[in-house]
Amino acid sequence: MCDIYKSVNVALGANLESVFGVPFDTVSAAMRLLEADGFSVAARSRIFRTPCFPAGAGPDYANACVMLNVPDGATPHDVLDHLHKIEAACGRQRKDRWGARTADLDLLTFGQTVLPDLGRFAQWRDLPAPEQLRQTPDQLIVPHPRLQDRAFVLVPLNDIAPDWQHPVSGKTVAQMYADLPQELLEEITPIDGSD
Repeated sequence: MCDIYKSVNVALGANLESVFGVPFDTVSAAMRLLEADGFSVAARSRIFRTPCFPAGAGPDYANACVMLNVPDGATPHDVLDHLHKIEAACGRQRKDRWGARTADLDLLTFGQTVLPDLGRFAQWRDLPAPEQLRQTPDQLIVPHPRLQDRAFVLVPLNDIAPDWQHPVSGKTVAQMYADLPQELLEEITPIDGSD
């Protein structure tokens, strides 16, 4: 099992059918596909139905999180390359930012690493909402700059890593989860694949 403070956490989501079937099946398949090339899944969350973000951009999502064991010497960029291979296997085509998709895998955390540096991390974390739609980082930002704002990430992440502490804010996943508005939490429900 991963040391919670060194853990590599990944968010998985889908809201379109893929070669694996409905979004629930795609997220389940992506969890299995992660187990390759020296990577293994140390913990997996339940799969949740979450409203599409941004609202109105498509059907509801199936979302989950996993904690990965990574090969010795693997870098955050190696993990990102692995995630992109899984997305491609699920039929992901990169067209619209925040558009509907067959699979979306995001590197949330790489232990206590902050990339590319604290200043650039803060710039992307603090980017005003309208600019988030228009601008895309040209380099990997870790931890995910909006991790603390997204119920669809924090709900499943709280399943597997409630004690992981954000290297910038100092808050644990459980604390960030508790800070979310109750109405956002109520929109997110576990699914078992039969619904």
